[in-house]
Amino acid sequence: MQFMLDRSIKKPMYRQLVEQIENAIISGDLSQDQPLPSERELAKKLLINRSTVVTAYDELEAVGLIVRKIGSGTYINTDIWGLTHKRVPNWGRYVEDGSFLPNLPLVQKLRNETEQKGMINLSSGELAADLLPNVQFARILKEHAFDEHLGYDHPLGDAGLRETICKHMKTYKGMVVEPDSILITSGAQQAIHLIVQCLLKPGDTVAIEDPSYAFSLPIFQSFGVKTLLLPVDQHGVNPDDIEALQRKHRIRMLFLNPDYQNPTGTKMSLERRKRILELSSKHGFPIIEDDPYNLTSFDGCIGPTLKSMDDNDNVLYISSLSKVVASGLRIGWIIGPEKVIKRLSDGKHQIDFGHSVFPQWIANQFLDSPQFDEHVSDIRIQLRERRNALILALDSLSKDEVTYLVPQGGIHLWCKINHEIDEYKLLEESMKKGVSFVPGRIMGSKNGYVRFTYGKGNEASIKEGISRFVYALRDNGGMFENV
Repeated sequence: MQFMLDRSIKKPMYRQLVEQIENAIISGDLSQDQPLPSERELAKKLLINRSTVVTAYDELEAVGLIVRKIGSGTYINTDIWGLTHKRVPNWGRYVEDGSFLPNLPLVQKLRNETEQKGMINLSSGELAADLLPNVQFARILKEHAFDEHLGYDHPLGDAGLRETICKHMKTYKGMVVEPDSILITSGAQQAIHLIVQCLLKPGDTVAIEDPSYAFSLPIFQSFGVKTLLLPVDQHGVNPDDIEALQRKHRIRMLFLNPDYQNPTGTKMSLERRKRILELSSKHGFPIIEDDPYNLTSFDGCIGPTLKSMDDNDNVLYISSLSKVVASGLRIGWIIGPEKVIKRLSDGKHQIDFGHSVFPQWIANQFLDSPQFDEHVSDIRIQLRERRNALILALDSLSKDEVTYLVPQGGIHLWCKINHEIDEYKLLEESMKKGVSFVPGRIMGSKNGYVRFTYGKGNEASIKEGISRFVYALRDNGGMFENV
């Protein structure tokens, strides 16, 4: 049996060797009567290090496919299919072969290491503990008895919450919607997953913003959906770019975050919103509007959403309470045509049999109370002050080496480093100094950008975090000698 290793692919050579030997054993191409080549012999034949063969044989032995006999050699296990041998699944193979792709390693690193003691977190897209409505929730629990049915809920979500969301949409967003056009989801993340899983098929082409949160999501690749990139400037995406893409490709969906976009913080102009809706009607592609930040407008002026301007039901609207109330509440929703909502509801039902009753109940109590409006007003003030603290720290320390657009809402500041830098090495150095941020390449195609989030920390920690970042930038790029 000849083994061939391909050095042109990313898969480790030991992994290639494991798979080839395993396939040869299962197919019967390798005889159980003859020993496998020795580690040294196989390494010499394949022109690889002996340690690579050792690693491959170790894994094959761990899952019960081979046995090593001292003084005799390495053999195929004759009891693979027997009753006495307990074969261990090759979990490494299962982990690698699953069709649902994992997050990028750097995203996993940020998630796992940002909660270390002493780490200032300028990367997490959630609110700080002191911005959460814990006092208001405690009051709700004290004043209102929870006596809801604890069985499976309505497929679309709690009827009372959907009624309240209808009022919420009319009051804050100028939308008139019906309860049956709303599906309650586990945050906006699940909403996006349901749309991709239920409404698209492998080979479909969608357009997303560049940079954008959607850029970092493996969901599109997992389901074989091709993504096209639309550059974002200070006014959002340019409708001319959408038109150009449509001429070259058949866009099946357009994903947009028009208000205080993640990560750039930009707000799409009214003129572009109108034109994009016209293009949607002209070409027949739906728009997925992700709107987590609209209510955070620092001046309190909430402009029209695409959905509120949509006369043809071309927009699927996603929002949640994650960025204005609490991410751990896991309350989001999709608004769209009833037949679409019904299809998405069926998909959600297959996953979790409907949303949890208790968080829907407390979300309904809070949304329907005067405390919600008070909370949103306070959030705007607090986030504006933290944004200002971040900008002041950057201006005082960076000496014009970092440029940015000042966001008028949301929780993110998108910065360009004005000299050549390796973002990933900069992150590594920054985390050694005790501060995290999101490298721009995780969220877009261009080099030299970073995203800071000012919603997670207080003013003092934000200032200290920027100071640590600047020192890391100096060490990494040889800049800021006088800081």
